[in-house]
Order: sequence, then structure tokens, then C-alpha cells
Amino acid sequence: MTTEFALGQRWVSHADVELGLGIVVEVDPRRVTVHFPAVGEDRTYATDRAPLTRLALKSGDLLNRVDGEQFTVTDVEHHDGVLVYKVEENNEITAVSELELDSHIQLSSPKDRLLNNQLDKIADFKLRFATLQHRASAESVAFRGLLGARTSLLSHQMFIAHEVGRRFAPRVLLADEVGLGKTIEAGLILNQQLLTGRAQRALIMVPDALIHQWLVEMLRRFNLHFSLFDAERLADIDDASPFETEQLILCPFSLFSDHPNARALAMSVNWDIVVVDEAHHLNHASAEEDRLYDFVEALSGLPKGLLLLTATPEQAGVESHFARLRLLDAGRFSSIDEFLEEQRHYAEWNTVIDSLLAGSTADHLPEGVDTDATPSEQIDQLLDRYGTGRVLFRNTRASVPGFPVRTLHSYPLELPEGYADHKTELYPELSTEESTWLAKDPRVHWLETTLRELRPQKVLVICANAQTALALEQYLHLQAGIRCAAFHEGLTLVERDRAAAYFAEEEGGAQALICSEIGSEGRNFQFAHHLICFDLPLNPDLVEQRIGRLDRIGQESAVNIHVPWLKNSAQAVLFQWLDEGLAAFTHSSAVGHAVYSEFEMALHMALETPDSDHAELMQATRHFRQALESEMQAGRDKLLELNSHRPDVGLKIIAAVEDHEAPGQIEEFAELLFDRIGIDQDYHAEGSYVLRPSERMITGQLPALGEEGTTITFDRQRALARDDMVFLTWEHPLIREAIDIVVHSELGNATLGTLKHSKIKPGSVLLEAIFTIDCIAPAHLELGRFVDLAPHRFVISSDGKNVAQGISHEALNQLIQPVPAATSANVIRSIKAQLERQIEKAETLAREAMAGVLEIAQKEMQESLESERERLLFLKSVNPSVRQDEIDAIEARITDSARAISGCQLQQQALRVVIAT
Repeated sequence: MTTEFALGQRWVSHADVELGLGIVVEVDPRRVTVHFPAVGEDRTYATDRAPLTRLALKSGDLLNRVDGEQFTVTDVEHHDGVLVYKVEENNEITAVSELELDSHIQLSSPKDRLLNNQLDKIADFKLRFATLQHRASAESVAFRGLLGARTSLLSHQMFIAHEVGRRFAPRVLLADEVGLGKTIEAGLILNQQLLTGRAQRALIMVPDALIHQWLVEMLRRFNLHFSLFDAERLADIDDASPFETEQLILCPFSLFSDHPNARALAMSVNWDIVVVDEAHHLNHASAEEDRLYDFVEALSGLPKGLLLLTATPEQAGVESHFARLRLLDAGRFSSIDEFLEEQRHYAEWNTVIDSLLAGSTADHLPEGVDTDATPSEQIDQLLDRYGTGRVLFRNTRASVPGFPVRTLHSYPLELPEGYADHKTELYPELSTEESTWLAKDPRVHWLETTLRELRPQKVLVICANAQTALALEQYLHLQAGIRCAAFHEGLTLVERDRAAAYFAEEEGGAQALICSEIGSEGRNFQFAHHLICFDLPLNPDLVEQRIGRLDRIGQESAVNIHVPWLKNSAQAVLFQWLDEGLAAFTHSSAVGHAVYSEFEMALHMALETPDSDHAELMQATRHFRQALESEMQAGRDKLLELNSHRPDVGLKIIAAVEDHEAPGQIEEFAELLFDRIGIDQDYHAEGSYVLRPSERMITGQLPALGEEGTTITFDRQRALARDDMVFLTWEHPLIREAIDIVVHSELGNATLGTLKHSKIKPGSVLLEAIFTIDCIAPAHLELGRFVDLAPHRFVISSDGKNVAQGISHEALNQLIQPVPAATSANVIRSIKAQLERQIEKAETLAREAMAGVLEIAQKEMQESLESERERLLFLKSVNPSVRQDEIDAIEARITDSARAISGCQLQQQALRVVIAT
């Protein structure tokens, strides 16, 4: 049922209560826009699933007006869907529209509930205090956005993500080689930008073939729910601004290259960050790519942030590479001649850096580098002043350890008679009746035999075509009795997930996964150590993608690559060219596409004459590849390499993430949390559980909890191995939503109990009071880094003293006993006057504590942000890649943070009365 919204109504987002009290500013049948004055943000929701709760006061409730005045509601009226409250002001009845309510809202205070005998269970108070502690810990983390991703903790990825993700509106080119995880780096950066509030609206553009890969990766690894917009979806949206109906949007290249209307609509949106994958397609090589480049160029000036991704930044030449850098910063990269002149210094700088890295004094230091500084300091100065490191990040396999050895196994097979007329075809099975080639093609029998020999080891089998993969899977499963699964573009995303999960199962799972070429895109199967290329693609980059499904950082075993091929056929020529000319199977090369472009015509001619001698082609290919690799090695930018990965920094980030992760702690807390809010928990396997919503849930549906149940694990390694399990961390939406439910509800904020202790006089009344500092401010200010948001605890004795140091929270939890509901009202009534005095004392102490905390926070904020501002100002004076808007942003952040810290308020979170017996 759709909720009835009206302009001027006041609503609270129970998904983001920290936004304060919102005002409905726009309504149509499909969506509602709510403005949150406390944080200066607008949010748009679908009307049928908005996570909003109406604030509707009743007679007797306290009303806080925007001018700071507080009244008691005497009556409520309705006018055109808006509530009008009657209050007494200056001995007269005054009408206060809900539009006049203070947006900094506090509901159901613990004091009111306690003194009115609205009490909770003792365990709820314990849960509330623990929840407040964990929430404060999450707010204070310097690496927010890096904690909750389902990724291996790799130093180079963590370094890039932290370096870029914490910037204002990052504009960079991520150019790590294949297998190093550019998609993960982009996801980590996006996650940080969104989680910290620096970005709210994001657009991702990718080649059509990668659209599902990105959709799955963003959801599975980062819990980011992107909406897929293609031409069909765009046509179905009945809205003048379709791109504004969602916050996170994923589009294929073809949508913008083929549809002028889509380009115009996207240009009308104020994107916070745009991501373009496979950015080497922006190279004017075709009419389609020309249109795409022109669109991205026009779009690049609109969003604050821009991420371009490519593993081959100079694939189409240095001019094309320069053109992409211009998209990032037209001021920094304004002249191709100046850029080329800068590149000519790389060899000179490499010699300088080699000397400095060896601890020696370098001759001919570039201008501006302090000759009296230490070698380490001189390297830092070089990194700050020269090269493209601030806008370009590129790690290579040579510079990042952890890759496995590749071992090639070649299987020449006799060409069957049935293929005599198809020997110039790379895929003769496509020209042959399915039952015939399955029976006659020697690769089929070889595949069956090889899988049996490798049993029980997992084997990934990749074919160029879905038709081939499906036929092989059916043959192996039905006729050979080999447990396997198919994975191809004809399956839905859910079906692909099931096939991948079946393959990943250690016990009872599939031995082989039979994939079409799509199997070489985006999936991580590094738990397998054997790859069978049933056939081969012409493009060397696709060979690298296939191998890259297993040959990844973290692979603990050698990668065995098995390639069957038919003698005296085009397959034999292609295998020889890839192996002898490119060495494509045994090592990764960044020049594969360039070599293919150079020899494409000669290679196609060779494929047409498989019986000829092609030694000259193989030798020419090998020499050309070696020359290109030597040229790249000599001209590589060591400044860029050093700036792309500082292992010492990366390892510190990983240590901080692991320290905060604490899987045992979150598992213990989550069990208590889920049990109390009504989520059923069933044991699944060691370290994993199945969560299901129940009728006992104290809130509405949680978006992050599936209606049919969700299988979760708290262990990172298990989550990496099992795509069907959700990785639950402190940053996962389900944990954050559940924490918000507790914090922003009444649960556990007023309790009563008794205890018996030899050192506490019978009849004594102790008040345990919990306070927090409430900072309602835009998320991008990250005030939790400076303001200590940890709950402040006071235990006030009958004589008004704070005895918290002598009586711990844990001790009270162990000793306290509940008071029967039938007698609690009389108990509260009899000690009400004393409790009011104790509460007043606790509030006085809390205000004093808050003043000290805020004084420290102002000082730390000024020191931290002023230091960053001074650093950026200095860098801008020596390095043009520092943008003025970055400096403007941090100056605004200093001003806004100072104002927000000054406006922090004391929040009474919970009261527990303990009576000694």
C-alpha cells in the first residue's frame, strides 16, 4: 500500500535518523522528495518503499519549535494533510504548524519514560550501551569505507583506495595491470565517497559486455545497489528526468554512443562522481568511440569526481593517453608538447631515484628538491612535485608480489576427417552438427579424460562461444557422468550465481565449470588451480582475462593452463603465435593488444594457410614484443610507481582494518542484536548462520535482509570463497540498520533492577546514566574523527556522588535482578523525588564532560584540517595537479566543522535504576 504524502509533512528516515526531521517538498505518484534542514540535504524515495516514519505528536507530547521554544501539545488538527498543533503560549492558545518544528529532533526521553514507569528489560539496557559503543567506534574510524568490502586486504589496493577515496571529488586514472584489481579499487573509492557523504549520486559507464560483471561486483563486494539503465529501461521510465529517479546508476557504453537523447538526459543531472571502465575505448578509433569520447568530455566538466579505469592507458598511443588525462584536469594537461617534454625526463628521474633508493647522493636533482635533505625526504619531494602520480595510479605485476607461477600444458591432437573442410576455422564445431562434433572432435574425449585424471581438483573450462559451452556441459554431465555446471550469457544473474556457488562448494560441488567467454570476465575462481582453454580467442587480452580468473594475487598454487589444439589447422597457428610470439600463456604482458594490432593482417593470412611454415611471423612477433617491453621498461615512470603504492602505508591501513574488524566481537554482538530486534538465527556451518525476518521484528522490513533469509558469515576468507554468503562487518547495511533501530528507538533507555552486595547498604539507590554527544551535521564533515562520540557513563549514588569508577557496567550486568512489573510503579513513585535529583546531577556532570570533549574536538579538527590545507597549498605551488576546488573544499570544511562542533548537543540515551536489597 502506497503511503499518502503531502507537501509540508514532517517525516523521519528510519534508515538515516541522523538526518534529523525532514520536510516533504515534492510529491508525485511515484516518488517523494524530502528536505532535511539539519544537514542541508534532499533525499528522493520511491513512494511505495520509502524508509520514512511520520512524526505525529499527540496531546500531552512536548513540541520543540524551530525558534528553540518548547511547549506541551493540547490539541491536534489536520489541514490539507498537514498537522497543526495547539499549544499554550503567554496564557493564550497558539497554533503551531508542523512546518515550524525544530529539525534537530529528540523523541521519547529516558527520563520521561523512567519516571512514568515505561520500563524495558535489563538485557535491553546492556544491548543499548554496547550498541552506542560500537556506533561511536564506527564513526571514529579513519578508514571508513574500507572495512566492509568483500575483498582480500591487499596493500596496493588499500593504499590507492585510501589515498584517493578520502579526497574531495577525486579525479584520477586507475591503470593497474590486469589482475591487480582496478574494479575493486574503484568500488572501495566509491564506497568511501558514499559512506562519508562526499557523494550521493553516482554514474558508472562500462562496455556492454561488462555490465553484469559490474552490477554483481558492486552488490556482492560493496553492498552497493546500482540500477541498470539501458535503452529499454530508459524508454520505460515515464519521467522527464529519468536519471534522477535513482541515486546509483550503471549504464552500458552503447546507451550513450547510440542514443543522443540519453546523452542529453544524462548531461542534465548533477552527478557527484562518474566512473568510466575500460577508458582506453575513449580514443577516437571509430565513430562510435568518437561519440563516446565527446560525450565523456562534455560530461567530465559537470561532476565533481571522475574515475577512469584502464589496464592499457597508452594502448592507442600517447596522444590518446594525454586526451584522457585532459578529461581529468584540463588545466594541468593543457599542452601535449609540455606533456611529452615531461615524459622525456622519466629516464633521467629513474636514474636519480635509483641512487636515492640505494641511499646514495644523487647528482643533478630536479629544480625545487632540497639538496640538503635526506634521500628519503628527497624522494618524497620528487613525488610531490613531478610526474602524474596524483592523477594517475598504475601498479604492475612486476612491482606487486603475490602472483603465482604459470605452467603451460600443450596437447596437439589429430585433425579429424570431419573437419577437413573447416581447418581454417578457429571454431569448426560451430559449422558441424552438435551430435557429430561431440562424437568426433578429439578435444571432447581429451576433455573427459583430463577431468577424470584431475579429479577431485576443481577445473575451469572456457570456450569462446556459449553454444559450445552448453553442449560440452550437457555431454559431460549426461554421458560422461562428470559433475559440472554451465556458465554463459544465456543464464540470468541468479542462475550464474548458483552455478558459480555449485562450483565453489568443496564437498559435493561441481568439479568443472564450463564457461563461455563471459566466464573470463569479472569472476574470481582462484580456489581452482587448473584452467582448460577448450579453444582460443584471437585477442591476446582475452587470453589474459581467461588466465586472470585464476592467476590473481592471493592464488596459493601454480596456475596450470591446459590447451588442446588440432594439428594442421588454424588452431595450431594461433596457439603457436600466442605461445612463441607473445608468450601469452606463461607471463602477463601489457603489450598484447599493441602486438596484435601490428600483426593482425599477417596473422589472419597465416590462419588461412595452416599448412605453411610461419616461422618468420613467429620470430617477427617475438622481436616486436620484446622491443616494446624493453621500451616500456626503459621509459617507465618510477615516480608513478612509487606514488601508486607505498607498502609501509598500505600495511598500516591493513593493520588498522584488521584491528577494527574483530570478527569474534561482531559475531557476539550481532547475536544479541538480532535476537532482540526479532531476526531469527539458525546455525548453518562453522562461522556462518542463516538469518530470517520473523513476526517478532520490532521494526518494518530491513532492506538488507532477504525475505526468504540470508546466509551470512563473519569470516573474510570464508566470504571470499563463498559468493552465496553475505560478509557481515561493522559497515554492512544490515548491521548499520540494526544499530540505528536500537539507537533511535526507546529500546533499553529506561530500566529498573535490584542487586545484593555486601559493600552496598540495603535501600541505597544507584542511578546509571548514559549520555552521548549528538552532532547533527552533513556526513562529509566526518565529525566522528574529531568529536569523541563514545557514550559517557555516570553512576550517581543516593548522596549525589559519581561512583562510576568503583562500579563497572559489566559488574552491574552480572549482579542486577529484574523487578516484577506489578511492583515497579510503586517503587518508582516512592523514589521519584530522589531520582530527579540524581538525574539532574548526572546531567550536570554530562554537560561538563561534553564541554571538555568539544574543546578538544575543536582543537584537533583545526590542527588536522589546517595541516591538510597547508599541505595542499604548498603542493599547489609546486605541482599543478592540485586543484583549487580541493583547497576551497577543505577551507569550507574547516568553517562548517567548527560551526557543527559548536552546535553539538547533549543526548540523554539511557537510565538504569538499581536498588540495593
